[in-house]
Amino acid sequence: MRLTGFTDYTLRVLLYLGAHREGKHLVTIGDIAAAYAISENHLMKVVHHLAKGGFIATTRGKGGGMRLARPPEQINLGDVVRNTEEDLAVVECFRDGNVDCHIAADCALRETLGHAMQAFLEVLDDKTIADMLKPQRQI
Repeated sequence: MRLTGFTDYTLRVLLYLGAHREGKHLVTIGDIAAAYAISENHLMKVVHHLAKGGFIATTRGKGGGMRLARPPEQINLGDVVRNTEEDLAVVECFRDGNVDCHIAADCALRETLGHAMQAFLEVLDDKTIADMLKPQRQI
């Protein structure tokens, strides 16, 4: 499973907002772009998508910016990935409407990869943005 760059940026925005939620000022796209060396144009699309999905709240104009729409403990990683990724089909036979697989009757790959995808999403479903913000234990 490989997540798109869009999903990567989406998660970075949420982590940044989660880490900076205590400040007096709203976070701007410029703040995040500078922190992560990401294009502001890319981030504008990400922020729009996050606001549309109800993950962040935005305010326009002077003094505007963004913040998390709910506490980081209530933003589930599995929900974010499902909302952001357009296609979670690991292989072609997972795509909706694909009935042209010539080896489907003799192939266990679809079932195995389906279980792997389910396990991947279950791990994400068990984590929130808050979990990602906790200091990691030193090894």
